[in-house]
Amino acid sequence: MSAPRPRALAFALAPVALVVALLAGCGSGSSSAGSGGRLNVVAAEDFWGSLAEQLGGDRVQVTNIITNPAADPHDYEPTSEDARTMAGAQLAIVNGIGYDQWATKLLAANPSSGRTVLTVGDLLGLKDGDNPHQWYSPTSVQMLIEEITADYKKADPGHDSYFDQQRAAFEAKGLAEYHGLISQIKARYGGTPVGASESIFEPLAPALGLKLITPQGFLDAISEGTEPTPADKATTDKQIADKQIEVWVYNSQNATPDVQRLNEAAKSAAIPISTVTETMTPEGASFQAWMSRQLEELRTALAKAAERE
Repeated sequence: MSAPRPRALAFALAPVALVVALLAGCGSGSSSAGSGGRLNVVAAEDFWGSLAEQLGGDRVQVTNIITNPAADPHDYEPTSEDARTMAGAQLAIVNGIGYDQWATKLLAANPSSGRTVLTVGDLLGLKDGDNPHQWYSPTSVQMLIEEITADYKKADPGHDSYFDQQRAAFEAKGLAEYHGLISQIKARYGGTPVGASESIFEPLAPALGLKLITPQGFLDAISEGTEPTPADKATTDKQIADKQIEVWVYNSQNATPDVQRLNEAAKSAAIPISTVTETMTPEGASFQAWMSRQLEELRTALAKAAERE
């Protein structure tokens, strides 16, 4: 999943090479502090930035590079302003796993001994080629919550109790609906066979107890912007036509001709459809509001499927 993907998304931004060159010319040095003495945190993607902001509270200032729901982090080309923002980070959060190599390049162009870099893939022990969409894994999200809190304590000593309180409140209140929906879906619909248009849904399905049966090759091909094999296409077609799946889940931000064809096939077969998105929608939403809305839609689709039985 590390290969760049051609998507129907527009980017009018500066080339990475130029931005890196400009930033490298600035030289290395210590990262600047956030306003009011707050820790300056920069997240490559807003779904991780949302967690960082809520866990840091008044002790941090969080800036997200990608916030536009139309932007594709795989293919994003940063601006010179993005480069300056990254250079000033005291804590930088990047996804890794081949997903946002542009962010890693920006950080490498201006190294700083005063900066902590949290790379999600490294934390999870994942490498390029593994599924990068780990914000859809509740287990991975929890590990990030723990690591961000630990990094805050190291970067802002003397405020451990504050960060512990922020984490406890976020887990108990902020994520209450998110965790509740996951538990409800697993308890009620565990074991249900489902299909998906691409690998984004793959980390979430097992947490929900759902049986994702779409061929791995098809999931990966659509996610990477390559052509699925005829065999994988035929299998996916048959799973819908024969109603081997109860619900079809698709990424509405990547509706390729193959995906559109399968969406129509699912509608014709009266298979409920549930949508997910790769980036947070609407812009400015919190991580948990975004995820909970999608889980609600999926639960509704599963309930409709169960009514047919």
